[in-house]
Amino acid sequence: MHTLTVSSLNEQIQSLLESSFTRVLVEGELSRITFHNSGHIYFTLKDASSAVSCVMFRGNASRLKFRLEEGMKVILDGAISVYKPRGSYQINCFSIEPSGQGALALAYEQLKEKLLAKGYFDDARKKQIPKFPKRIALITSATGAALQDMLRVANTRYKNLEIDIYDVLVQGESASLSIAKAIKKADINGYDILVVGRGGGSIEDLWAFNEEIVADAIFEAITPVVSAVGHEIDWVISDFVADLRGATPSAGMQMILPDTNELYQYIDSISSSMTQAISQTLQTKSQELKHLQNLITQNSVERKISLKKDEIERLKKSYEQTIDFKLGGFSRELQEIKNKFPQTIDMSIKNAKNILQNTKEILEANNPKYKVKKGFAQISKDDKVIDIKSLKVNDDFSLMSDEVVVKAKVTKVV
Repeated sequence: MHTLTVSSLNEQIQSLLESSFTRVLVEGELSRITFHNSGHIYFTLKDASSAVSCVMFRGNASRLKFRLEEGMKVILDGAISVYKPRGSYQINCFSIEPSGQGALALAYEQLKEKLLAKGYFDDARKKQIPKFPKRIALITSATGAALQDMLRVANTRYKNLEIDIYDVLVQGESASLSIAKAIKKADINGYDILVVGRGGGSIEDLWAFNEEIVADAIFEAITPVVSAVGHEIDWVISDFVADLRGATPSAGMQMILPDTNELYQYIDSISSSMTQAISQTLQTKSQELKHLQNLITQNSVERKISLKKDEIERLKKSYEQTIDFKLGGFSRELQEIKNKFPQTIDMSIKNAKNILQNTKEILEANNPKYKVKKGFAQISKDDKVIDIKSLKVNDDFSLMSDEVVVKAKVTKVV
């Protein structure tokens, strides 16, 4: 038997394996995945009882639509290659598909979960779409039917609009980069709205709108972005990130552009409402003004002077009426007095005569010369008539008759 060197053995094994296994499809579970700085991916594919080393070089790795994850079950398409210096073999992977699930579907879900965690879909960060835009940018293929649909809607609904078209690739390997660059370029040009769209197609045709680079461009845009991609049933990542989703390109334009006819009707309605409101306001203000005028009139200096004049006039009339009444009363009383005066004077004179006569009669009755003279005399003391009982011993007194006055002195009182 011929003796072989280690290198010779490894060369024969390499030749045998690489010529026998030029194309293999192998299903297994991913493990020990390493993403090298060079762009190569190293990992192990295993099942319940065995494992094999695998490598996916940078060129093939760049075409992966999803990210390899630990424990993921996949199907590899590749060839056996031998690393002669160590005498080890591995599978050189050309492509990888998720087992039981399409690569694009998995990539879609992976990116959706990633962006959801980063807050790309949060309603709180979505920007308000202007109701009456003046300038919009359409980021789509200049030769696609979607552009014509969008322009037709714009021309029908809202002609007072400036539209700029940014021609981009909407499918293929370079489409996502083309779309992202156009979004960033349009974002700095002062548009009111950016519309990113294309018509319907397969998931592969629409895939550019599921790329992370496009999602980043939409998320970072200052201008509100509308995603109008595919048909109503098609949902792409740009729909979740954008500020507004249009089910189709035409629907997207209908959502952001007001209808001119509806605007006219709305303006007529507003005009009617405003006219009614103004009329009501004027009527209310007119009533308030009249009320204020009445208040001013009632509280003005002229009004107060007028009221005082009226009050003075009333007082004057009342005073005159009172004076007239008093004068009338005095006049009647005076007339009554005048009428009664002669009678009163006569009565008073008559009464006076009677009093005088009575007095005269009393005086005459008490005059000593008219009294009985024998044995009677009037007693006086100090020129005053007194009673005899008031005399005391040694009192001087007079005894007076109508003809004689006797001076006497009391010597004894018995």
